[in-house]
Amino acid sequence: MEPRYKRVKLACYVSSLSMSVTGNLSPVLFLTFRDLYGISYSLLGLLVLINFVTQLTIDLIFSFFSHRFNIPLSVKMTPFIAFVGLLVFAASPILFPGAVYAGLVIGTIIFSAASGFGEVLGSPVIAAIPAKDPDREMSRLHSVYAWGVVGVILIATGFLLCFGGENWQWLTLLLTLIPLASFLLYLPAEIPPMETPEKVSGALAYLKNKVLWLSVLGIFLGGSAECTMAQWASGYLEQALGIPKVWGDMFGVAMFGLMLGLGRTLYSKYGRRIGHILFLGACGAAACYLIAAVTPVPVLGLAACAFAGFCTSMLWPGSLIAASDRLADSGVFLYAMMAAGGDLGASVGPQLVGIITDAVIANPAASALAQSMALAPEQLGMKAGMLVGMLFPLAAIPVFWQIRKSYPKEK
Repeated sequence: MEPRYKRVKLACYVSSLSMSVTGNLSPVLFLTFRDLYGISYSLLGLLVLINFVTQLTIDLIFSFFSHRFNIPLSVKMTPFIAFVGLLVFAASPILFPGAVYAGLVIGTIIFSAASGFGEVLGSPVIAAIPAKDPDREMSRLHSVYAWGVVGVILIATGFLLCFGGENWQWLTLLLTLIPLASFLLYLPAEIPPMETPEKVSGALAYLKNKVLWLSVLGIFLGGSAECTMAQWASGYLEQALGIPKVWGDMFGVAMFGLMLGLGRTLYSKYGRRIGHILFLGACGAAACYLIAAVTPVPVLGLAACAFAGFCTSMLWPGSLIAASDRLADSGVFLYAMMAAGGDLGASVGPQLVGIITDAVIANPAASALAQSMALAPEQLGMKAGMLVGMLFPLAAIPVFWQIRKSYPKEK
């Protein structure tokens, strides 16, 4: 790697850490917000949907209008936008004393926009930096995000335990130091040149490429498989398997993130044959979902949820690697389209599982079935939801098999 790009590479890593903050802070604070401000579960869940929809909107805008943006300036301003969003989020009770939720929504939209820019621009910046093995560099970038998730969960859990939920604003202010550090690193850094379509018609021409749509489908299914388990592991372990919440949070979300980071870190050091990795990851993830859904043994279910992190670890970054191998000349457009596919999957998967879970719980026939199986309706509902979640990695198996076949050395 050229020495002049060391600073921008470090800035990308810290920016990826800030994305782990903006993506996971709200869920950690859900119960705190409910206790302090009386915000309903449905409105709290809506914050997660707002996060992904905002990111998806940025992805789609960048897919077709990236030529209208000043790319180096956009890269450098991304962490500053996250910093501002977190400040608004933290200041919600002060700025909107009678409508705290409105402030939380505004803050979420701002820092989610930063996450959208980060997804669209972070990967192509790393891909544009000369390197001996760009695939491993891409995996290393995404492993930073996974380790960041673990750090956010542990720091937030420890902070709330020591200082109480009423001090959540100080936790948020503490975490704003991460995007601020990224912004300061970016300011004097040199951004490597990146290709963008010269006009909208140039972007539209890529839409005729079957490889692009196969890659987008792969990251959609991979994103669903990863984010569904990430968002449901803690609740599933508590409600369906009877594991206390504190342990479900620590060994559900945190352990999933730990395994996610481990898989990506291992690939960044030793990885090759990405087609094989994607195919085997999808197979393993489907098996983990199935085991978690049907097992009556809590420890086995916890292990399945955790190991799903390892199996899904390369489905998102691996799809990016496979796509960039075949569409290297598409530049920022490719990463914007792939980010859109991943964010759509991250939105659809968890929401579908929630819909199925609620539908089963509310169904009288399902309640009777649960009683016959010595289960509570909530347990049966969450097990049914987990089985539906299995459909995403299951559907990804033939997609990644097809991608694997396109690598001559991996047949």
